[in-house]
Amino acid sequence: MNEMMFQKMLERMEGMFHTVQEEGHGAVALVFIIGMVFGSLIQYTKVHKFEKIAGFAMLKDTVVPKMLFLAIGLASIGLFFMIQMGWASYHVKPIMLGGLILGGAIFGASMAIFGKCPGTGPISVAEGRIDIMVGAIGGILGGAFFTIFYDYFHIFMGPDFGKISLSGYFEDTEGTVALIFGLILVAISIAIPLKEEIDKDDVGYQS
Repeated sequence: MNEMMFQKMLERMEGMFHTVQEEGHGAVALVFIIGMVFGSLIQYTKVHKFEKIAGFAMLKDTVVPKMLFLAIGLASIGLFFMIQMGWASYHVKPIMLGGLILGGAIFGASMAIFGKCPGTGPISVAEGRIDIMVGAIGGILGGAFFTIFYDYFHIFMGPDFGKISLSGYFEDTEGTVALIFGLILVAISIAIPLKEEIDKDDVGYQS
């Protein structure tokens, strides 16, 4: 590795940390409270359990899709109106089909094997799950590796179609579209029949 490449890697890492610092996610106390609420909801619905993720993958448990549709629907409505009031802002990512397809395939396979996602993994870590800690460390190292060597991975990303959003197609009726879109997702969440896999830990199962 020559000196120029090493310098570029350091600059990319510095830029990564700088971007996170400048995101403006709000006060630490507010972020902490939101995290507590999020973690409590995840634990209450038990979607951080391997049985829930595996059951969802085998179409035997519908708690995960019901929660996802409900959360996205309510968030879509709330976020849009928060943006209209100046309380939040969009950070739309560009559509790069190659990267989306490849990344989605890797993410899906990893989630099926691991039984966790970036949202539920940290909750399991907080519960003391050593296996999840190993996976979390691997995820952090993998993300750092991708960031540092992004120039090499970029060839797999495909053409850049720009930052496309649904509201961009309805410039005069964004509020109505956001409301209808959110309500449709909430309705889908309600319409999905509830099916749950039995969690052996919750019924005193002993091997």
